[in-house]
Amino acid sequence: MLEPLRQGLPPLDPAAVSNAASCALPARYEAVREARQFTRRTLDQWDIGERFDDVCLVVSELVTNALRHGLPLPHRNSSAEGRRGGPCDQDHARVSEQTPPVRLHLMRWTERLVCAVRDPSHDSPVAQDSDDFSAESGRGLFLVDSFADSWGWHPLAGTLNGKVVWALFRLPHEPQPSPAE
Repeated sequence: MLEPLRQGLPPLDPAAVSNAASCALPARYEAVREARQFTRRTLDQWDIGERFDDVCLVVSELVTNALRHGLPLPHRNSSAEGRRGGPCDQDHARVSEQTPPVRLHLMRWTERLVCAVRDPSHDSPVAQDSDDFSAESGRGLFLVDSFADSWGWHPLAGTLNGKVVWALFRLPHEPQPSPAE
């Protein structure tokens, strides 16, 4: 997962990842809410909740795009049958027999946070040009570009099919305490 993610990003040492979490998302639009809740819990645990608003907006847009454009037609708009607890619940222990169609990854380095959404499509994300400022859709990648410090996408390699769309957020530098003399 990290290999395609590193391409095009500022130099990041995978061994220096201080925290990582991921969440399988079902192929339904309610998954956007589950992704936001997972993001809130994760950022709070990592003590970087002050970036929640920007990160949450970007996560919402990336997950919405994956569900809307990254799934084959039979998976889009599928119902929420069969399970009460969401797949992002920390108590969720069942492993799906099939790879979930969409997965959210959050990775934290000392001064960076990367949000990455994986989906099965090989199509590149395309920002839509629209002069209609009242349109309810079509501005997702514009918002990602506006709120993240950088973003991009890469096809997945190896046994994983599809692509990953990522957004990078710079985190405030916390000064290290100087050793007592």
